[in-house]
Amino acid sequence: MPRRPSGRRLAKHQPLAFSPFMRSLAFASTARRELPHPKDCQCSEDISFDEKEKLPKLSKKQVDEQFGDDSDEEDSQGDVQADFEFFDPKATDFHGVKILLQNYLDDKEWDLSSFVDLILEQTTVGTVVKVADDADEAVFALVTALNMARYKDNKCFRELKEFLRKVCSEKNIVNDLEMLLEKKAQDVGLLVSQRVMNLPPQLLPPLYDGLFDEVSWATEDEPSEELRSSFRFKSYLLVTKIYKLKNPKQRKPRHGEEDIEDTIFLKPEDELFLELSSWSFTYPMRSQLVTSKEMKNYQLMGLVMAVDANKIPKFRQMLNSLID
Repeated sequence: MPRRPSGRRLAKHQPLAFSPFMRSLAFASTARRELPHPKDCQCSEDISFDEKEKLPKLSKKQVDEQFGDDSDEEDSQGDVQADFEFFDPKATDFHGVKILLQNYLDDKEWDLSSFVDLILEQTTVGTVVKVADDADEAVFALVTALNMARYKDNKCFRELKEFLRKVCSEKNIVNDLEMLLEKKAQDVGLLVSQRVMNLPPQLLPPLYDGLFDEVSWATEDEPSEELRSSFRFKSYLLVTKIYKLKNPKQRKPRHGEEDIEDTIFLKPEDELFLELSSWSFTYPMRSQLVTSKEMKNYQLMGLVMAVDANKIPKFRQMLNSLID
């Protein structure tokens, strides 16, 4: 089904107001990471406005302003423009999406390839972000929502549920988690959102607006009642990552230092989801991101959240206000 025209337009780029500390973290986490360029991807086909959405260009100057890079070597390279666009997922995005999701369940060995296949097969709900006219079609962001019951017989979903049960150590949440995984699974959407860290933040409102609009359209436009019903979500389940201060009670800012943040959100929208969540829990992760020396007192943690679907309009308002 072609993507409906949304008529959205983005305002002039205004970088999100990260603290100097957060800018340092964000840049350190991406500075030594090569962006994926799937070798077997085909060139972008010509598609109409209702199948893609052009987004503002991100110049090198804006990257430097956002992530605080003062490298003379990079300064000598001049401005590098990146014109990002939204696309429906397709099979040739496999390697790019798989790279984005490689640590989705920490270092667990699971059927990630099948999970990626399910994401790419669901073309009516879901978006990938790429650079316009990039022959390699590298994937820089992904957002989608998968029905927990629709895919319950797939090995990757069985393994995902097994992982969540194993890492949930909070007894007062175990029953709530189990309800969403099994009894209420038909009404639960697994909201998957992964991206490289240094994408311009003004991508976020249209990216999430597009997802939730597509979910709404799917309840009307899918060819069968079974499929239409599978998108009538009452709850969303999110699996993401944050940084937590290792010893918050023992760490106090020194004279002249900024206040020490107890929690660092790698994705700003996760703080909004957490505020709106009905329950959440964290768990320690064994895999680690590339970080700066400022992060030595922080530990990478997994964060699982449940958000009622009726809170999504509020989330969209809050996200737009945050980015504006």
